[in-house]
Amino acid sequence: MAAAALASALTPTTANAQAYQCRAPQISSVPRVSPDQRPRVVPITGYTMALSWSPAFCRTRQDNRSHAAQCSGDNGRFGLVVHGLWPQGSRTWPQWCGSDNALTPREVRQNMCMMPSARLIARQWAKHGSCMTRRPETYFAVTRILWDSLRIPDYDRISREDGLTAGRIRQAFADANGGWSPSQIGVKLNRDGWLEEIRLCYGRRFRPARCDDRRYGARDGTRARIWRGL
Repeated sequence: MAAAALASALTPTTANAQAYQCRAPQISSVPRVSPDQRPRVVPITGYTMALSWSPAFCRTRQDNRSHAAQCSGDNGRFGLVVHGLWPQGSRTWPQWCGSDNALTPREVRQNMCMMPSARLIARQWAKHGSCMTRRPETYFAVTRILWDSLRIPDYDRISREDGLTAGRIRQAFADANGGWSPSQIGVKLNRDGWLEEIRLCYGRRFRPARCDDRRYGARDGTRARIWRGL
């Protein structure tokens, strides 16, 4: 499988992705997740890495115990974090493929500074990772390799610019990461124009690839805002 090949061929570099003074909490158990849709097994044609803008996510969740690791500030503060690495199909996407290999508390804790929610980690493995590889450690190794290869622009500074647009957010990411072009970077805004996610489009061999319209998201000229919250 492409995921296993990437995990064995590459080793993570020093992380340039944002986790401000992250301290991974102790994890004693893995949250249970149940499929909310039917399993779907289709050939994989590419991948999407979704990066969530944590200050916006935490804007109304600072006191929510279920999001304490990410939003309380007790474990550090976050900028962009990994929402998930999602396999794509030609017309739809695979999901809930199932695996006999269980996710362990140790594996959850290892990834909490990249993806600061134990429930999210468990769900991403069960829904998406199980369609890519048989072992959760391979799925998260691939996710970390891709994550650690990224350089995150100073979106705190960019958020203060006048006339900010989705295109500026997209271009800033491309400028910070050689080999990426704006056409390969999706920008998801909420209904009020606040940045929610950046979605990076990959081909089958984990090389940057052009995003389709659904993943590309907001057009370049769309006015945008970035909630700093720090």
